Amino acid sequence: MFDVLKNWFFKYFGDPEAAILLIVLLIAFLFIWFFGEKLSPLLAGLVLAYLLDGLITTLQTKLRCPRSLAITLVYSLFVGLFIYALVALLPTLYKQFVQLVGQIPQFMTEFHNFIANLPVRYPGLISNNTAQSWITSTDINISSFSDVGSTVLSNSFLSMSKFVTALIYVFLIPLVTFFFLKDKTRLLKSFDAYMPDQRGLILEVAHEMRVMTGRYVRGKVFEIILVTVLTWIGFAVMHLNYAFLLALLVGLSAIIPYIGAIVVTIPVVLIALLQFGPNAPFVYVMLIYGIIQILDGNLLVPILYAGAVNLNPVIIIMAVLFFGGIWGFWGLFFAIPLATLVKAVVQAWMRHANLAIKQN
Repeated sequence: MFDVLKNWFFKYFGDPEAAILLIVLLIAFLFIWFFGEKLSPLLAGLVLAYLLDGLITTLQTKLRCPRSLAITLVYSLFVGLFIYALVALLPTLYKQFVQLVGQIPQFMTEFHNFIANLPVRYPGLISNNTAQSWITSTDINISSFSDVGSTVLSNSFLSMSKFVTALIYVFLIPLVTFFFLKDKTRLLKSFDAYMPDQRGLILEVAHEMRVMTGRYVRGKVFEIILVTVLTWIGFAVMHLNYAFLLALLVGLSAIIPYIGAIVVTIPVVLIALLQFGPNAPFVYVMLIYGIIQILDGNLLVPILYAGAVNLNPVIIIMAVLFFGGIWGFWGLFFAIPLATLVKAVVQAWMRHANLAIKQN
């Protein structure tokens, strides 16, 4: 048994490049594990710079634009959209969230009245005892949600320390993004100077990941924006309450494949049902929501992620649960790229090990 394990270890870890790759990945994992939360503005700025650099490269290659001018144009557009989001969109989102939390008791009453009338409408299917048990269970859940909402409001918006931290992030993230864009070449050269000489396997994995991750991340951002806008328009046309808040939730649900769409459907259905009742407007809202979900899953996703995501759905769900549990929002956002990284590392590792065996 010992000889089998020994032979397996030297087969895949005896090569210096394989060992170096393992050490680099371990150091990166531990660094993000211990310092990721403290360095979240830097990580956010790095992600934004990575997204914007694609537009800058397009301007350079397609329009022959100098990099300095391309950075100025793209960064100015980014800052304008960032300020618009802070001045116009964020107050609207906050206002709708406060209204939603404040109306939870009213929603609870209307929902309980709806359940109480079910035995009258469907006497053969639902009994009074069943309806009463549903009322009791949902009363506990909705009250708990109301308490959570109040706690979030008091802790997030009334805490001076958190407000100051958020204010610092508002100014720090765009600044970090600019310097990442401006000093991209210099930073890459500095990083390259600290890498070991035997890094062929690292460069192979890095190239594969750069292609797939770039396509995935840009596609995901575009998907979130497009789904949010389309949902907002559809809900606003139907005069659905909290249209922007719900549309944003629908857009952000694209971050979590499969699970996000299921979870976000619950508030959409409940709010639409409580506002319109089981009538025609409710059906229209659900129809609009269903069409957007179908277009997202069957049109947008295949176009945006063609060749970027080639993972089994079970692997995707496992990656979402694992990396989301470790790194929260960023873990959810990068769950699929990280799973793709693991797959790329294993495949490159196997190719490298088999090649080394054949040469020996």
